[in-house]
Amino acid sequence: MEYIKLGTTGMDISRICLGAMSFGDPERWLHKWVLEEEDSRIIIKKALDLGINFFDTANVYSLGRSEEILGKALKDYANRDEIVLATKVHGKMHEGPNGSGLSRKAILSEIEHSLKRLQTEYVDVYIIHRWDYDTPIEETMEALHDVVKSGKARYIGASAMYAWQFQKAQNIAEKNGWTKFVSMQNHLNLIYREEEREMIPYCQSEGISLTPYSPLASGRLTRDLSTQTKRGESDAIARSKYDQTAEKDQLVIERVAELAEKYLVSRVHISLAWLLQKESVAAPIIGATKLSHVETAADAVNFRLSAEDVLYLEEPYIPHAIVGFS
Repeated sequence: MEYIKLGTTGMDISRICLGAMSFGDPERWLHKWVLEEEDSRIIIKKALDLGINFFDTANVYSLGRSEEILGKALKDYANRDEIVLATKVHGKMHEGPNGSGLSRKAILSEIEHSLKRLQTEYVDVYIIHRWDYDTPIEETMEALHDVVKSGKARYIGASAMYAWQFQKAQNIAEKNGWTKFVSMQNHLNLIYREEEREMIPYCQSEGISLTPYSPLASGRLTRDLSTQTKRGESDAIARSKYDQTAEKDQLVIERVAELAEKYLVSRVHISLAWLLQKESVAAPIIGATKLSHVETAADAVNFRLSAEDVLYLEEPYIPHAIVGFS
C-alpha cells in the first residue's frame, strides 16, 4: 500500500479509503443491500491486512449502525494511532426539530453521538456531508472549529457542494482564524467529471486533497451495463445519478473494458488508476460488499496508466447535469 499526506497536513493516509456505507442494517436505512456486522467485519479486517488505514463513514449510514460496526471492528483489530477515521454530519438522524443540518446545536450533539458509536475519543476528519442552506455558514464553521479545539476532531473536511460554497466557507474560516477544511469528498469518476470545471482547480490551488466518492460509478465502470447486481437493482440513489446518461456513458465504459483487456487487469484497476493519476486526488473512497472488492482496489494502487491511455479514456466524455448535491 502507498501512503500520502492529506492536504497540507502531516497526516498519512492510504491511497485507498474504505467507505463504510456498505456496512449497517438493511432494515434501518434506504439501502437494502448493506452488509450486517459479521460480514462487514471480514471486509474491514481484510482492508487493514492490506495496509488500508483510512476509513470513512457517516452518522446517517444505517442511522448510526455503520459507525457502530466500524468502530467496534477497528477497536478489535487496529492500533488507533495508525488509523485515520472520518465520519460525516448533516443527514436526518431523527424526526422532529433539530434532527439534521449543520447548526451549532446539531454539530455539537452529533459529534458526541458519533464518538460514542465509534468507541473513540476523537475522529481524525469530521466532514460536513452537504451544504446547509438553512444555517449561516459562519455558525457552522465556528462550531466545527470548536469541535477541533475540544480535541474531538483532528481536522475537518467537506463533501458534495458547489465550488463557490466551499470557497466561501474557507474564506470565512480564514477571516476569523477558525479551522479550515483540508479535504473535499466530491463526486468524481470517469463518467462524471463535472468537478474538473471549478472544484478541482480550486482544491489544487489551495493544497486541499480530494477523496472522491463513487469512484467506480456505483459499479457502472466495473461491468457491462447489461449485467445486473443486487445493489444495481435496489440502489435508487445510484440509478438517479447514472441511469439518465447511460447511453452517453457507454463509450467510456467500453474503453475502460478495452484497456483492462489490453493490460490483463480488471476494470477497477483502470478506473482507479485514472483517478489516482490526478494531482489532487489523495484517496478514492471505495465501497465493498465482497472481499474481492477491497483486494482489487488495493492492488490497483500499483497500476499506472500512460498519458495516452488517460487521453483515450477521457476523449468520449460529454458534459453531464450536476448530480449529488442536495
